[in-house]
Amino acid sequence: MTETFGTYIAGSWRRSDTSIENRNPSDLSDLIGLYAQASADDANEAVEAANVGAAAWAGTGLEARASALETIGRELMARSKELGRLLSREEGKPLAEGVGEVYRSGQFFTYYAAEVLRLQGDKADSVRAGVEVDVSREPMGVVAVISPWNFPMATATWKIAPALAFGNTVIWKPANLTPASAWALTEIISRQDLPAGTFNLVMGSGSAVGQPLIDNPGVDAISFTGSLDVGRGVAVSAARNLTKVQLEMGSKNALVVMDDADLEVAVACAVAGGYSGTGQKCTASSRLVVHTAVHDAFVEKLTAALSAMTVGNPLDETTTMGPVASEAQLASNLSYLDLAKDEGCTIACGGERVERETDGYFMSPALITGSTNAMRINREEIFGPIAAIIEVDSYDEALATANDTEFGLTAGIVTRSLARATHFRRNAKTGCVMVNLPTAGTDYHVPFGGRKNSSYGPREQGRYAAEFYTQVKTAYLKAGDPES
Repeated sequence: MTETFGTYIAGSWRRSDTSIENRNPSDLSDLIGLYAQASADDANEAVEAANVGAAAWAGTGLEARASALETIGRELMARSKELGRLLSREEGKPLAEGVGEVYRSGQFFTYYAAEVLRLQGDKADSVRAGVEVDVSREPMGVVAVISPWNFPMATATWKIAPALAFGNTVIWKPANLTPASAWALTEIISRQDLPAGTFNLVMGSGSAVGQPLIDNPGVDAISFTGSLDVGRGVAVSAARNLTKVQLEMGSKNALVVMDDADLEVAVACAVAGGYSGTGQKCTASSRLVVHTAVHDAFVEKLTAALSAMTVGNPLDETTTMGPVASEAQLASNLSYLDLAKDEGCTIACGGERVERETDGYFMSPALITGSTNAMRINREEIFGPIAAIIEVDSYDEALATANDTEFGLTAGIVTRSLARATHFRRNAKTGCVMVNLPTAGTDYHVPFGGRKNSSYGPREQGRYAAEFYTQVKTAYLKAGDPES
């Protein structure tokens, strides 16, 4: 019989009356497992457990806390090939990307293991004689983590690791589309010597599990990554309890290719930024803003590179692009290609449903030409292996086009000009800027996040994570007379 994987609450694995099938998007006959679906009562019980465990975990010695995170991180790295295969099997990204994601997840834990010992406060003299001031950071308390399916382990760990490092307890609601990676990470965490309630896993839908967590006044902070519409709903609901929120939402990132660009570099950036992970990245460069002087040559070279990509089973090491993650996502992608045609664009290559030996959600990488920035395909996040060319006549027009969006996560430019690179870096209205690099791909020890409708709240990752996962306390101390 197929194994059913349970939820994890208050230090114990729990069964559930309901479960969902988790199937391989590249081979729908491959049933990965059955995964328990938590209820609203389960979610509320997890909040209670996290509140009970909060004092014990916050009071755990720094070395013990750091050791637990280090152990988790080392196991993730040591098992990255095994767990990366599981991740690619359920999400669809090529095996090398799946392995890399698990390894990076381990690095998040080892990095924050060290940050446990680096969190220090400040001291100052008061303006009043004989009074000293001590400024320290304390845990927020109970943190709800709501993570997406496109990076089922990495996005979750860059939230979970700092939350635990800074002394918070965690309730994790992963995306229902990719429960296997969540369960595997939780299994590793469950074997650490943590106080009961320190970490909890509640798998289920947003309405059944996510909303009760957001509405529960026992949650002190919510870290969410997902769509703009859902993120806005999280903010509205959290505001009723004045719960601290951190939201990473939509994007429509631009890669600018200037007339002085090295086209080999530009094509490599466009392929890696727009089509790796089947384009299912919030950092994907779905708008390619190209100077007219190199437009035709760039399109020719990029079309050739996309046509050479191997679409297939992600567990095959020759595959360079796996399937779309779900049937709904595939249907959405194809509808946007129909929209592009209706808006007067040309599909320069790709965009077809692809048949393989196994039944899966395969499509070829698509490139759209003849688009303008006003079109819906360049205003709305597609979240698939689709990019649109926008032709411009100057650097000023390129910069204005890149900034003309409601989103502001990443932007990139390919140029040989230091002056242009510097000006773009300073004037791109995004949280992250890449020069001669893909828009997708960030480091774990520096802040990550966007502007405008891409992000809300403190930054993620690096030492900046402390701004969200801790709260500042200012203490005043007046010593007595030393002679008394």
